Amino acid sequence: MLDARGVCSFADYFVICSGESERQIKAVYDEVAHALKKEGILPHHREGTLDSGWLLLDFGDIIVHIFAPSEREYYQLGELWSEAIPVVRIQ
Repeated sequence: MLDARGVCSFADYFVICSGESERQIKAVYDEVAHALKKEGILPHHREGTLDSGWLLLDFGDIIVHIFAPSEREYYQLGELWSEAIPVVRIQ
């Protein structure tokens, strides 16, 4: 998770994660959406498809990116937003 408040005008935080399979990517996507819905928080926008290797949930101040490994490597969002402050990093 990156704190992007100092370098981004459209979001405060980016959550960038990966799944090893379409099934795992979908499970992460569903669980994030379900857990936040239970708290009354709904996404403003959803984007991507499983077969594209990238799904996005936009909650306004927080944007969640869920990638297949090859797409995560290709897009390098961590590098793109390298000036953002890492808040949590799990390998």
